Amino acid sequence: MAKLPLRASGVGAIEDIVLRRDGRNISSLRPFIADDYCTRAAQLLLDNPGQVLIVTGFYILSGKAIETDGPPGALAIGRALQELGYGVSYVTDSYGAEAMRDLAAGTEVVDFPIADALESAAFARSLLARLRPSVLVSIERCGASADGLYRNMRGLDISEYTAKADALFATHAISIGIGDGGNEIGMGNFAEQIPTFDKLPQQPAVATCAEPVIASVSNWGGYGLVAALSQLTGTNLLPRIEEEAAWVRRCVELGVVDGTTGDLKPAVDGFTLEENSETLALLHEAVGVV
Repeated sequence: MAKLPLRASGVGAIEDIVLRRDGRNISSLRPFIADDYCTRAAQLLLDNPGQVLIVTGFYILSGKAIETDGPPGALAIGRALQELGYGVSYVTDSYGAEAMRDLAAGTEVVDFPIADALESAAFARSLLARLRPSVLVSIERCGASADGLYRNMRGLDISEYTAKADALFATHAISIGIGDGGNEIGMGNFAEQIPTFDKLPQQPAVATCAEPVIASVSNWGGYGLVAALSQLTGTNLLPRIEEEAAWVRRCVELGVVDGTTGDLKPAVDGFTLEENSETLALLHEAVGVV
């Protein structure tokens, strides 16, 4: 797996960290995104206080469950925002609701129905009207391709297991999309470029966002966003290393699988807990505040 050179500080340091160990070639999109994209996304959140909806949960066919990439990153973002005084609600579907309600006990988890386009659009409008979010955040959530199908990284159709939560982003302009493969909500910003690169999907997601975040693992992109929030606010909002590892283990106990293998094991996109911890430790160093 390619490793990018790590800048010790300054513009790009966080982004370099979250793009280490890039096995899916997502860093090919780096020329098409701002150098400080994590900071830009963090600033969008700080500029729009209030209620934030965080959407996650990606179904894995081989595991018949959602994957460990997404929920821990969503939780890290949500807890950081709550510490800053924001209201937070999580959005997933029936395959992710149990895990998110356990992980985010005490915080609302919305079960977005798996339904047709019209019903999904109506549910999205109703949810936005009820919660009136200032910002939407998606992390590792499958988005529809141009033909309306939801596809995994192998190009297989997972539409019947995926709520059309990207309907939320169709009518809310202030948004962040975090992805690691090109088939996630928010990666529509690069829909023209993605098919031109090896390993990235030929039929990428088309849902766009105001500030995209790319990472080798979407959880790492979420932690990068929290690291940028930490730098901007002068408070380390990142989860502790042992805390993040506990989240992944708890996910597995709840039936959440490794996205690469579909196995019930404490790994994220094939990376061990130790490899995940290494990335988080580097982000703590980059933040440089207690």
